[in-house]
Amino acid sequence: MRKIDLRTEINRITDFIRNYVKSSGLENVVIGLSGGIDSSLSAALAVQALGKEHVFGVMMPWKNSSPESFNDALLLAKQLEIHHEKIDITPMVEAYFSAYQPDADALRLGNWMARTRMCVLYDLSAKYRGLVVGTSNHTELMVGYFTQHGDGACAFEPIGHLYKTEVWQMAEILGIPDKIIRKVPTADLWADQTDEGELGLYYHQLDEILYSLTEGKLSKAAIVRSGFTAEQVDRVIHLMDRSGFKRQLPPLITD
Repeated sequence: MRKIDLRTEINRITDFIRNYVKSSGLENVVIGLSGGIDSSLSAALAVQALGKEHVFGVMMPWKNSSPESFNDALLLAKQLEIHHEKIDITPMVEAYFSAYQPDADALRLGNWMARTRMCVLYDLSAKYRGLVVGTSNHTELMVGYFTQHGDGACAFEPIGHLYKTEVWQMAEILGIPDKIIRKVPTADLWADQTDEGELGLYYHQLDEILYSLTEGKLSKAAIVRSGFTAEQVDRVIHLMDRSGFKRQLPPLITD
């Protein structure tokens, strides 16, 4: 796994945020706060870059969301002393599914919720004259663990180059509440849902394999020799391959 100076990287990220927002002609940013580590770190970096008065946090639970997720998001917002508000997306989600798709499964519901939340953030970005901050990390972008046009839609991704394990390490440096750092990562879509359970690997395993395949340029055989199983490596390759379309702009005919 790569070794980077995280304190230097914090300065690089905050410079990036400050310069990008300034180049847009705006001063503010809007960010969805889930109570998870990624949105918490992204918000903390935005505050360091722009000042707390320029960061607007939005909590967007729905009826089955864990109260703990909202409480953690609120804890983070209060610690950062940023403007924050709660918008319940339940009526928006149910307006469609109750009337037209009552038999939709959890995946469809989750994707709809992610896209609904992004619609809310973009509306508020017009209200507050700010840019929507993305909260995806490099690990999840590379394996497609995000919703296209949902949490994958944003103005910029301040932590999109950081592996998940680096996100945790940077969060400790910036003083993110330990409760948020230590919690089991979850998209909070249904009871007992966890990110690692859906991905089929622990994040430290996923990061090592991803790094070895992409930046390390190692073969599958070499990665297996380093201590992983062939099935684990194949799983990561499969996740990357099947989600490639999510990382591209919509294709068009050019000749």
